[in-house]
Amino acid sequence: MTGDTILTLETIITLKTMDAFIHFHEIDLPERLSRGDYALCAREASRIGALAIRTPAGAYTYRSNGESIEIVAGDAEARSVIGIDLDSFSGLVRDVDTPIAMLYSSRVEAVRGNPMRFIRWEPILRAMFHGRPLYDPSQLSLLNKSGDPLDAQQKFTLEELLETPDELAHFLKTAGFLMVGEVFSSEEVDELFAAAQRLEREAVEGDGSSWWGRDSSGEAILTRVLRGAEIPSLDSLHDDARIMALVSLAEIAAVANHRNELDGTTVLWKRPDIKEGLADLPWHRDCGLGGHADNCPMFILTICLNDGSAEAGQLRVLPGSHLTSFPFVENDDPEAPLGVAVQARKGDVSVHYSDVMHVSPPPTSTDGPFRVSILLTYGPEKTLHHTGGRHYNDALLGADDGQVKHLRDI
Repeated sequence: MTGDTILTLETIITLKTMDAFIHFHEIDLPERLSRGDYALCAREASRIGALAIRTPAGAYTYRSNGESIEIVAGDAEARSVIGIDLDSFSGLVRDVDTPIAMLYSSRVEAVRGNPMRFIRWEPILRAMFHGRPLYDPSQLSLLNKSGDPLDAQQKFTLEELLETPDELAHFLKTAGFLMVGEVFSSEEVDELFAAAQRLEREAVEGDGSSWWGRDSSGEAILTRVLRGAEIPSLDSLHDDARIMALVSLAEIAAVANHRNELDGTTVLWKRPDIKEGLADLPWHRDCGLGGHADNCPMFILTICLNDGSAEAGQLRVLPGSHLTSFPFVENDDPEAPLGVAVQARKGDVSVHYSDVMHVSPPPTSTDGPFRVSILLTYGPEKTLHHTGGRHYNDALLGADDGQVKHLRDI
């Protein structure tokens, strides 16, 4: 490589060579960091400790200098050292790959330290590589369409959806989510619930189309079925005029993702006492397994088939986080945010952008009934997988017993 060669973030995607990796860390990234405000990143990095990424092309350490992030050749001073290949590193640079996806697909070598620190560094890496700010509620100004402070717990009506959609579109764009009450009648929900029960009866551990966990007694517990599109009453939800009205609130001309495929129509069951498996999701974003730069904005519609209270397993959301970056943390982590409870009832429908941070804590009651929901996903007309795969969530499937390991167990 000649001395006057200039390598951009786009160039490293295709070159994936030692020269490109070195130039990126010696020239490109320091220049980018010098042009921005990374004080919040520096404070966060100080708490987590320095991280080194080691690849076949070499290793570099990212650490706080108090005011910003500095890049140091080698990994001797890093608290945590993770090894990945150049394809994975390029995926991070493109924002189509993620630390969590690498852990689930066994593409991370924990050379030194706790690999979960790689997860905690992800928001800082996204800020460094893409200029995406860290979530800072003190810097957010969430206002409704009239310019007043946004009531993040506001529930809209079906009438408002049909008559004043601009109000709802503004709320969704600002908060990253919204809730519309009584979209479906009790009779309609009962029919949908019967279809969900059929899927529940037919699910088999290891069938490749369902998620399972285990309770404290070791019993296998169904938590999610991905093949809802096989039932006409569930698949036809995509054509429902009320669903289409909600879809039209998006900032893009969105279409149903993976319709008539796995993940096109999903049914979720909240269960108490789950001790193993991916049933009680931590604070996360739905594009957390990859594909953000190619496929977002995506958004998810959740049709509530029964109560969605804390006792039943309540969804909580971090308003405004869809435009920022926030670490994946457990709901019971001392540093976890409280967020805003989605006040869901039978027949309600919530909408959230895949980038908004949300959490699904376990039910606080053992009596039930527990939350049951239908999930529909929408996004750009053509979705991509940067490695040519079918769906990023497929990384979670494949175990003979259908168990989807929790990240802490990975």
